Amino acid sequence: MDFDLTEDQSLLADSVRKMFADGYGFEQRKAYIKSAEGWSTAMWAQYAELGLLGLPFAEEDGGFGGGLTDTCLIAEQMGKALALEPWFSTVVLGGGFLRRASAELRRELVPQVAAGECKLAFAQVERQSRYDLFDVATTAKREGGGWVITGRKGMVLHGDSADRFFVTARHAGGQRDHGGIGVFMVEAKHATARGFRTVDGGRAAEVEFDKAHAILVAEDGLPMVEAVVAEAIAALAFEAVGCMDIAHAMTLDYMKTRQQFGKPISSFQALQHRAADMLVALEQARSMSFFAVQAAADSDADERRRGASAVKVQIGRSARLVGQQSIQLHGGIAMTMEYACGHYFKRLTMNDSLFGDADHHIKALADDGGLVKAA
Repeated sequence: MDFDLTEDQSLLADSVRKMFADGYGFEQRKAYIKSAEGWSTAMWAQYAELGLLGLPFAEEDGGFGGGLTDTCLIAEQMGKALALEPWFSTVVLGGGFLRRASAELRRELVPQVAAGECKLAFAQVERQSRYDLFDVATTAKREGGGWVITGRKGMVLHGDSADRFFVTARHAGGQRDHGGIGVFMVEAKHATARGFRTVDGGRAAEVEFDKAHAILVAEDGLPMVEAVVAEAIAALAFEAVGCMDIAHAMTLDYMKTRQQFGKPISSFQALQHRAADMLVALEQARSMSFFAVQAAADSDADERRRGASAVKVQIGRSARLVGQQSIQLHGGIAMTMEYACGHYFKRLTMNDSLFGDADHHIKALADDGGLVKAA
């Protein structure tokens, strides 16, 4: 299998890297966090100008016809920059549903999303659901020729700035049934969002729907949700690799400059072994991120689910090792808010918790007979 990037993909990654180098220094990022939105509207406009917001949508819908690999390359640069903007919630999560929606909805919304005029969010998590995509208590009922949704969703990424929500709601069956789950779209004006800052500096919201007018996107919605989440896990894997890459580089640089007993601590063999372990974990995660793209494209839902779980296990374990060692080897400085290393560990921790942490997915894999099931 050829893992080399095409010329266009290399240019895309370089363009995004340059954009962040010019406008996303550590001090600038801290200023963005303190702003009213919690992220940079100026950078959001640059995302639109570079085509990052319309990349995965088909050209006939107003996008640029990019694939999942292109999206993941952007995600890696987002991780390196610790970007705060609602790109993941709009393009990867919301965009995943929009690409699978009706042609009419795509024609209406894709140009708005690509221009940065419409921000999307995925409202799925509920208080009792934890990581189970099928655990849905929010209800959807037919009313007056349409649908209304009632319920509460938590941890909606960038839910306080979203213009439209893609929402899972139950129109039939019991709370934990796999059937009877629909995907609906709700305009923000029909919902109540209470925003808050997440541990990594990002934004999320608790969102309440009280007989909110909704548009049905998919009546049998769970397969669509699982497919979108598999793509999201691939993007998160690349984002985590970007974070780990910078954390590892920062740690090596610090080890070469920090003096102890009259010599740099990089000369101590025990610490060299730790740095080597970080590199091994990083490269394992990088390999698994490539597999994540392949797994997300699998037409077999069971294989796709097992592949996504395997990705989450390895990425989560690598992230924990790289993050913890970067903190340890930096010493006290890594625990301060004024130094970037700790912020990368926070992003990695947040990344691991989205759509199931490593512990959850290793159990899921074990219950499902492993990544490669016995004949």
